[in-house]
Amino acid sequence: MADISKGERRTGLVNGFAAYGMWGLVPLFWPLLKPAGSVEILAHRMVWSLVFVAVALVFVRRWAWAGELLRQPRRLALVTVAAAVITVNWGVYIWSVNAGHVVEASLGYFINPLVTIAMGVLLLKERLRPVQWAAVGVGLAAVVVLTVGYGQPPWISLVLAFSFATYGLVKKKVNLGGIESLAAETAIQFLPALGYLLWLAGHGGSSFVDDGAGHAALLASTGIVTAVPLVCFGAAAIRVPLSTLGLLQYLAPVFQFLLGILYFHEAMPAERWAGFALVWLALALLTWDALRAAHRGARALAEAHVPRPAAPVTETPASQV
Repeated sequence: MADISKGERRTGLVNGFAAYGMWGLVPLFWPLLKPAGSVEILAHRMVWSLVFVAVALVFVRRWAWAGELLRQPRRLALVTVAAAVITVNWGVYIWSVNAGHVVEASLGYFINPLVTIAMGVLLLKERLRPVQWAAVGVGLAAVVVLTVGYGQPPWISLVLAFSFATYGLVKKKVNLGGIESLAAETAIQFLPALGYLLWLAGHGGSSFVDDGAGHAALLASTGIVTAVPLVCFGAAAIRVPLSTLGLLQYLAPVFQFLLGILYFHEAMPAERWAGFALVWLALALLTWDALRAAHRGARALAEAHVPRPAAPVTETPASQV
């Protein structure tokens, strides 16, 4: 990152804002696809995402990774797991938005960093700093408060948070670029999704076939809605520090939360405000601790590169020449 110019960093920030902004505003898009049901929308998203990404890969001529992936069964199995998990995430998210649960969906992405940390402890045996433990504890308290407020666990939030955290964990092990990863995952999703759409059309239940060209075009555009933010995110990830991306990630759930309250007019009784306030406190602790750790790491790195004073040179006596 030190070798990247100010112009490149500015480009990275613009792409980062664009990516998380689009992810934050996407709840405005899914209702436009009605009367299509959530499963039909999900299937179209899978099919058209592969089409869009395949066209992009043709233009950039990046296909070597596919042959390497097919020769590595373990990585291919991990990609299959990633595809299954993100299918659950996409499906629940689309359903929650179109069923009027935008605020609860936003909560899932607010608590995702806390779930990721908890999974790191449980699965990867990572050790947490005291502030991170405090953040996780506050997050658990928030879930309890929200459970009381909703009258049941906020299952939409929990499914979204755990599925996306699992997806991130698997993707880290697969180690594929954003476009390549999306191509591999949607290639696995493609045949089941296409089969479902063909079955739906054969039984007279396809809104893609029955509701006109404009509606069909909107369903086809789900591929662009899926891929474009990912392209912007990839452009940001190579140009801005990880700490900056960590802060930008909160834009998406903030936008979703505001849309849920101000645009969709979802109810926010006092107990839900209390639960969200605890989540935000946990995230503030987590962010403060991450920034402090990054600052310490940068300072230690800078000190390690400070040249030490040269040792004094002892002149050789003339009698020993």
